[in-house]
Amino acid sequence: MADVARNPETIIKPKQLVGVRHYQFVLMSITLFISFGIRSSLSVAIISMTEETPPDPSIPTYPEWDNTDTILSSFFWGYILTQVGAGQLSEYFGPKWFLVVTMVLSSAVNIAVPGMAAALGSTGVMICRVVQGLNQGFLYPSIHNMISKWTPLFERSTISNFVYGSSYLGIAVSMPVIGAICGSKVGWPVAFYVYGGLGIVWAMVFAIFAENSPRMHKTISEEEKYYIESTNSVTHHTTKKVPTPWISILTSLPVWAIVVTGCAQHWGGFTLFTEIPSYMSSMMNFDINDNSQLSALPYLVQFFLGVVTAPLVDRMVEKKIFSITTIRKICNSLASFLPGAALIYLAFLEDLDATLVTILLVVAVGASAFTQSGYVINVLDVAPNHAGTLLGMVNCTNNVFSILGPLSVGLLGSDKKDPILWRTVFLLAAGIYMGGGLFYVLFTSAEVQSWNEPKHKEKQVEENL
Repeated sequence: MADVARNPETIIKPKQLVGVRHYQFVLMSITLFISFGIRSSLSVAIISMTEETPPDPSIPTYPEWDNTDTILSSFFWGYILTQVGAGQLSEYFGPKWFLVVTMVLSSAVNIAVPGMAAALGSTGVMICRVVQGLNQGFLYPSIHNMISKWTPLFERSTISNFVYGSSYLGIAVSMPVIGAICGSKVGWPVAFYVYGGLGIVWAMVFAIFAENSPRMHKTISEEEKYYIESTNSVTHHTTKKVPTPWISILTSLPVWAIVVTGCAQHWGGFTLFTEIPSYMSSMMNFDINDNSQLSALPYLVQFFLGVVTAPLVDRMVEKKIFSITTIRKICNSLASFLPGAALIYLAFLEDLDATLVTILLVVAVGASAFTQSGYVINVLDVAPNHAGTLLGMVNCTNNVFSILGPLSVGLLGSDKKDPILWRTVFLLAAGIYMGGGLFYVLFTSAEVQSWNEPKHKEKQVEENL
């Protein structure tokens, strides 16, 4: 089927406009939407949690906490520990139930945050965030494994942006919602209860309707199943799981290109994710409602930019306007050099005009939408049989930098009203963005690697890219 998969003219698309695969993509999207709402709860709520004068005196606050950067980064202490193992487990047992358990546990812990803060202070909050990180470490590897099973080649960028873009939409929606709750008389604890309850309800919906792969779905048509499996390069085994070729993975230059640019994206992206609300509060003097709305805007743009441009990318792949490798490099360069340029401009901006600052932050965050058609989906290009494991490894290394980025702000200085601190933070992030982007351009590839296929000769059905 190699020729079939590479030649779009020979592919017979299903007649129905909306298939079973589209419902699965919606299920995955909502899972990420809620999960990132849970993840971003603290970035906004921490402002209200540490203020001296809450809207209602009965709402507990902790103005004595001087370790907010450490608190915000603590999620990633747990997150990096489960990535690789999560990828392996989702490949072996299937991703569905890992996603269900992830949603239930991280939601339950979210509900526990206010109580843990009251009982153990900032340490209690950090314990909750570490546990949430351990749970959500299964999120991306499991989603990626599920996408690899359900996505045809010529829909990869569109589906990747739709599904993963939902995480940005989750941030964009959660920030103003949480800001409004925190600024109201009900107070910040309710923000954690709302998203925790929503996550538990959604986990039950996902458990009922989601499925690991087309082969396991009971109502999918044979036509749609063939369309998916004839193009997505996944090997379906009847007797044996695909062994993981660790030496080949660790010595693969395209893999390292993905890792390096991913590390750069996570340093810059999560520095902005955790610090934009503080920057808006300290330097722009916005209240919690205005702060949360403007902080959310870049992520809203990021979502819509990805959804709008992804079909164009898939069209270029289908029509062979450029090679897939070239397309990945172009997209990833936009995601690396545009944020770098915007942050350099912001670093030297003397007059902090609210409109201009917002535009620059929109560019810095929004342009990262192109990563979904760049290095993120590149994992499926090089090794679709090992998508979960490979993404777990990539995410593990990436999220070390998700920790280091926000922590660097605290190490560089504690005065959030100091413009020199922010200049240093933005210039450092810009340099890392651009350095990672350059490394990717020089060394990546979108060709399926030889080690993607298993060496054993047991009976199997192959669909080659």
